[in-house]
Amino acid sequence: MKIVACFKVAPEAEDIQARPDRTLNFDRAQWKIGTYDLNAIEAARQLGDLTGGAAVGLSAGDSELTNAKLAKDALSRGLDELAIIIDDALPQAESYQTATVLAKAITDLGAVDLVILGAGSSDAYTQQVGNQLGAILGWATLNAIDSIAPQGDQLIVERLIETGVQVIQVSLPAVLSVTAGINTPRIAGMKDILAAGKKPITTLDGGALGPATATVVSQLAPEQVERKNIIIAGSAAEAASELAGLLKTI
Repeated sequence: MKIVACFKVAPEAEDIQARPDRTLNFDRAQWKIGTYDLNAIEAARQLGDLTGGAAVGLSAGDSELTNAKLAKDALSRGLDELAIIIDDALPQAESYQTATVLAKAITDLGAVDLVILGAGSSDAYTQQVGNQLGAILGWATLNAIDSIAPQGDQLIVERLIETGVQVIQVSLPAVLSVTAGINTPRIAGMKDILAAGKKPITTLDGGALGPATATVVSQLAPEQVERKNIIIAGSAAEAASELAGLLKTI
């Protein structure tokens, strides 16, 4: 089984600074693999171990992806190899453009059985790329996956829904977006880090981004306001009524 784990590198949220006009300053931000994407990488490795398959990392972005430290970080977490797509326009791409580029790369990789993504990227967190990618590829596509188990040439997955858990039999090839609770991403040891430097890295052509279906008008930090320090007392019904009244005045 050939499993592709898609991940995105993004600036560390704690390093992003808000200017007085609420625009964001990324100058001091360190780039890292998205938190939710680590679950996708770990799921790919675990499934690869169960099936004797290969776990391939795939990421699309700008020149930040050529950072050797980032590549080693990804490969040290259990990936067998890494494929990257470099395009300076990718950081500004919206979800459908990103899915289109990833779909071409997955097709070029050849013989891919399964694509795994995290719940969402750690920056925009649109939670759309996985579903759009599956639609472009024409593969079985599911999100909110909390468990994956191989069963012959199929998978048995558990999907979290509002009323409980769905157990679904999935035929391959497929695209799955996993929850943050599906696993605990491993912390690489020294042996893993040293081995990562010997693993192959391939640069793929993602093709043209194509026309954008959405445009970012602005990206601003939340407006800072003083806390009201209002304490609501009384019974649950009374407190709820008073809270509703206060919310209407905001």
